[in-house]
Amino acid sequence: MNRQTVAALAASISMTAFAAQAAEVELRLSHWVPATHPIQTLGIEPWAESIKQASNGRINITIFPAQQLGAAPDHYDMARDGIVDISYTNPGYQAGRFPIYSLAEIPFQATNAKDGAKALHEWYDPIAETEMKDVFFCLINPHDPGTMHSKTPIKVPADVKGKNIRPAHATMARFVSQLGGASVQVPAPEAREAIAKGTADAMTFPWNSIYIFGIDSEVKYHLDMPFYLSSQMLLFNKDTYNGLAPEDKKVIDDHCTPEWSKQFSTGWADNEYSGRQKMIDSGEHELYKPTDAEVQLWRDAAQPLIDSWKADVTKAGGDPEKIYADFVAALESNNSRY
Repeated sequence: MNRQTVAALAASISMTAFAAQAAEVELRLSHWVPATHPIQTLGIEPWAESIKQASNGRINITIFPAQQLGAAPDHYDMARDGIVDISYTNPGYQAGRFPIYSLAEIPFQATNAKDGAKALHEWYDPIAETEMKDVFFCLINPHDPGTMHSKTPIKVPADVKGKNIRPAHATMARFVSQLGGASVQVPAPEAREAIAKGTADAMTFPWNSIYIFGIDSEVKYHLDMPFYLSSQMLLFNKDTYNGLAPEDKKVIDDHCTPEWSKQFSTGWADNEYSGRQKMIDSGEHELYKPTDAEVQLWRDAAQPLIDSWKADVTKAGGDPEKIYADFVAALESNNSRY
């Protein structure tokens, strides 16, 4: 066998091996935080790798971070319209569009993101079939309970009056307005600019994201209490999901479960909570822990949000009393009720 024949044979074997290893299904996943954010490194990447392993390499997911394929508020429509196969979506970035799910955004409902993620998935999965019928709902990813971070101290609800606040989502924007503040509604990647330029005096954010987005030099006062969740989702384009072979669809189904919502959320939750201790250790930040009476002031102030939510759900044709009871039951059965 001459040298040319050997080279050709080697090239043929190499190409055959490459073809055998190449994924049969290539999916594009888009999100809007930096590639170094724990959402990607501790959530999306392990989830995507697990899908690849479970499918024996048939399914490969390419991740596009940092709004490369579209702005943060557009990610639901990007999944719906097939601009991407999978999107990481914050439903709260579009006020009024998902009235039932906005219940998850009301303060003082869930105490933690891990068991809370599983509870929210169990509660919302059957609802998503109608409220988000033009996408395939996969999983829920709340962050560790966030709180209020500000340039000057905010201790009780009355302290919000007259301030410009960057809210986490539409429900928090409503809350700020009820307290006499003004909302500066920008997605997380634009929050630092709003604070740095003086457009906003305070913001609602989870703890370590203050560091991740470089906001720790801008806000020095922090309300030391679990306050609210911002609950993101992974959503599939329906045609992408429905077009999968049965064995591949099963792999995806196995990775779109309440248990996976908890697993997906755990790393980020732990990372976010670590930011609180980092602030304490730095000596550069002031954390204020409200008294029991002050906590009750906050909870009483948030009650009108429940009433407004019930009215919105009724307008949308839902049964708010049953939906809320199911929500509470899911939180309680997962040890995450506030």
